[in-house]
Amino acid sequence: MHIYSQVLLYIICMYISIYNSSADTQCPTTPEYASDRRLSQNSFRIVQYNVEWLFVDYYAPMDCPGAHCTWVNQSEALIHMKYVADVVRTLQPDILNLCEVEGCDELAMLISNEYLGDPSYIPYLKQGTDTSTGQNVGMITRIDPLVSLYRTEEKVQYPLPGSNCGYTGSPANVGVSKHYITEYKWYGRPIAVIGLHLLAYPEDPTRCAEREAQAQVIQNVIVQYIANDYEILVLGDFNDFDGETLDLNKNIPSSRVLRILKGLDGQYTGKYSLENCAEGMSQSERWTDWWDQNGDLVSSSNEFSMIDHVLVSPFLKTKIRAVSVYHGYAEFYGKYNSDHYPVVIDLDPNM
Repeated sequence: MHIYSQVLLYIICMYISIYNSSADTQCPTTPEYASDRRLSQNSFRIVQYNVEWLFVDYYAPMDCPGAHCTWVNQSEALIHMKYVADVVRTLQPDILNLCEVEGCDELAMLISNEYLGDPSYIPYLKQGTDTSTGQNVGMITRIDPLVSLYRTEEKVQYPLPGSNCGYTGSPANVGVSKHYITEYKWYGRPIAVIGLHLLAYPEDPTRCAEREAQAQVIQNVIVQYIANDYEILVLGDFNDFDGETLDLNKNIPSSRVLRILKGLDGQYTGKYSLENCAEGMSQSERWTDWWDQNGDLVSSSNEFSMIDHVLVSPFLKTKIRAVSVYHGYAEFYGKYNSDHYPVVIDLDPNM
């Protein structure tokens, strides 16, 4: 069978499996033959996007869609799906990392004729362990990974040595409940890709300590890949600020999360170096999230921060052509767009 026929058959079988499932789904398995379905070989775009509760199936613990969710019923959730599809259609990412996704059925719906109508995308998602929210991290991509998505189940004790989070509770262990790991080969180099969503509330002492431990878990993965001469790409909603690459409002982190992930702190300090792609854009454009601090239900510039990040190893940074945050919609109460904005990375297309 021709390679493209096999890919098409794989896509059809995946969609049938997803749509026949009434429960939350996962789709971590790559096809036998990876393919590059970019619409143009003259572009290569990666986008990080927290899509805010991309849930269609009812998830009881969070009542979502429902009264305790951003989308109070399925009708609103489907309107939100359309708004997300509009953003994706505008940006045309070749690889899109999505945070706050319920499962693969939502990703398949996003790709379907009713929304994006773009069969060049294949969804991938490795279900996590956040049973409280039911959220997962997944991707839709025109470039298939070479390794089926997997997770690390390692847990690290917090608070970490030297933590300044102000946590006063008993030591405990935490893992990274929402993430995936996979691999590619670009520019003749093996690439490890880690999509993640760390615990929320940047300034809460307990979450700060937990998030530092989560960062240490991911650092442990990165170091193993570095030892095998891999390039690294880490992207997602880190729920924390970068103290070196300051955002619009110069938010300073109370944690060392970004420093640990970048190799500047943590157990393997100095063993590798990752750089924040946000360095490549104006500080005035570094905002990816709205928190309605004064409760007036309308966004203002002092309520924006950058907590969504894309980190790369130095070699990959040399391949970046442009970095931006898409600010194509306003934030206000009752809107159907996400409360986050996508981070857009354009790389050398000659992979």
